[in-house]
Amino acid sequence: MTAELLSRIQFGLTISFHILFPTLNLGLALFIVFMEAAWLKTKNSLYLTITKFWTKIFALTFGMGVVSGIVMSYEIGTNFAGFSNSAGPVLGALFGYEVLSAFFLEAGFLGIMLFGWDRVGKKTHFAATFLVMLGTAISAFWILSANSWMQTPAGYDFINGKFIVTNWWQVVFNPSTIPRYIHMMFAAYTTTCFVVAGISAYYLLQSRHIEVARKCFSIALLAAAFIVPIQIFVGDVVGLHVHEYQPLKTAAMEGVWDTQKAAPLVLFAYPDASQEKNLYAVTIPYGASLINTHSLEGELVGLKSVAPNDRPVVDMVFYGFRIMVGIGLLFLLVAWWALYLRWRKQLYKNKWLQRICVVIAPFGFLATLAGWITAESGRQPWAVYGLLRTADAVSHITANQVLTSLIVFIIVYGIVFTGYLIYLFRVIAKGPDDTRVTPQDVLFTYMEKGNKEVVNHV
Repeated sequence: MTAELLSRIQFGLTISFHILFPTLNLGLALFIVFMEAAWLKTKNSLYLTITKFWTKIFALTFGMGVVSGIVMSYEIGTNFAGFSNSAGPVLGALFGYEVLSAFFLEAGFLGIMLFGWDRVGKKTHFAATFLVMLGTAISAFWILSANSWMQTPAGYDFINGKFIVTNWWQVVFNPSTIPRYIHMMFAAYTTTCFVVAGISAYYLLQSRHIEVARKCFSIALLAAAFIVPIQIFVGDVVGLHVHEYQPLKTAAMEGVWDTQKAAPLVLFAYPDASQEKNLYAVTIPYGASLINTHSLEGELVGLKSVAPNDRPVVDMVFYGFRIMVGIGLLFLLVAWWALYLRWRKQLYKNKWLQRICVVIAPFGFLATLAGWITAESGRQPWAVYGLLRTADAVSHITANQVLTSLIVFIIVYGIVFTGYLIYLFRVIAKGPDDTRVTPQDVLFTYMEKGNKEVVNHV
């Protein structure tokens, strides 16, 4: 357990913890904007109830994202001084742009969004909500731009161990920025769709907050039916870029050891790095070449084309990729099943759909984490792909120092995350602040439980 490995574990832990919160908030911000716009357009108080309920969850998650994100900026300096020294002239500016153009925008208007309901006009409040949503999207762009530059560096000269910018346009819009940014945004939208659908399904199963639950359940699953296919398409575009610029990452994702044409798609296997082959492989002929090159005879570079110490950790990339893709296909199946039930006018009647939505509500976070593990582990052993090795990016500190801080991080993050979940579940258990018993509530409850329960409900 070297200082390098422990530092990578610690940063992996902190960034994995952090990414959970922006993933939800990127999608929730857009959802809240649409709900508030619907309220302004229709004057239907149901949309206002939905807006205020999800704003509570957004605010809680936003706070967690800020706190967990600040830690990483310090961690880069303490654990990866070599990286800061070499890449600082590039990434320092990108992180600064994120703070100036995005974080200040979010923070500046968040107060109005949360507490301005009775203090500013409706249109002013909506403008604040929209600007917070815009801020979250801009923030994600700068972070993805910085990370993508580490994956596909461009617009620089490497002089005396430092990256000196020669073209900021090429730095910001490096070859992988746009496809990876869109991929991340749609990952957030997909995750949010199924979080909203899962919580709404929970209310439907309990026959609580039925009007709100029905509307959210319907909107979330209808959006997912279109968002998930787009995400799969964008993922394919990202895969083509990975094959072009990081062929060894593609080799690890597909479990390709020998450079070959017409490479089969490995559905499942145990990639044994010691034997440099896949064990118990289940394959589809030509599949990997077709997916990654859009040609049956396309050539994939094998892991054996470089020395073992120049290869990524195959297990993490191989399994992480399959978890991400598998969850994406599951989401597609559920979303299109819901679309079919909607056409049959049975969307709210099928209890199995509701139960499944409750179970898979957190799966979007798992897919996002698996995607980031695939991307970051697949870049190894490079901090900046092909130019700066991770071993040269680590600070000159001892393993014991890193281990001590890692243990503290695990304890503190465990406590903080537990507190977040407790408060989040309390908000969900309480539900929307809508005490009305409408004729629709009575009718829906009658349909679900019968006359006796209807009397009790009223």
